[in-house]
Amino acid sequence: MIRYRRPKQDDTVILDLIERQLVPLSHLPQKVISQLRADLPRRLGHGMTLVACPDYESEPFGFVHFMLHGDLLFIDMLAIAPAARRKRWGNMLMDRAERFALSRGCQRAKVAVDAGNDVALSFYQKLGYRVARYQAQNCCYELEKRFS
Repeated sequence: MIRYRRPKQDDTVILDLIERQLVPLSHLPQKVISQLRADLPRRLGHGMTLVACPDYESEPFGFVHFMLHGDLLFIDMLAIAPAARRKRWGNMLMDRAERFALSRGCQRAKVAVDAGNDVALSFYQKLGYRVARYQAQNCCYELEKRFS
């Protein structure tokens, strides 16, 4: 099931998913990663986080964190535990985030993917995202999608 994040119940798992699934793919310097780690609780407090879990009371095995800026949906983070991959949970989380954004008047979406993360790049491209530019300073691709 997909539900909204419950901070006291979910944040330990979400932070672990970030640490294990996202941080190793980053090309940012350790000093910047340390600053980002310290800022994660505040960052999760802004925008929205949806989690994937077996049932309402269970711990999540995946999440998507996103923000709306005017007509833009910005996908901040998406991570799925390895055991839950290839079961469409990422697709379902993205679908919910995009439908939420559409209901709020968003016309486009953006996401950044670390260079070398070919699995994520392929995933987003299958969802209709296209590479808009490469950000050399962050070693990541910026992908965009227009909603019809």
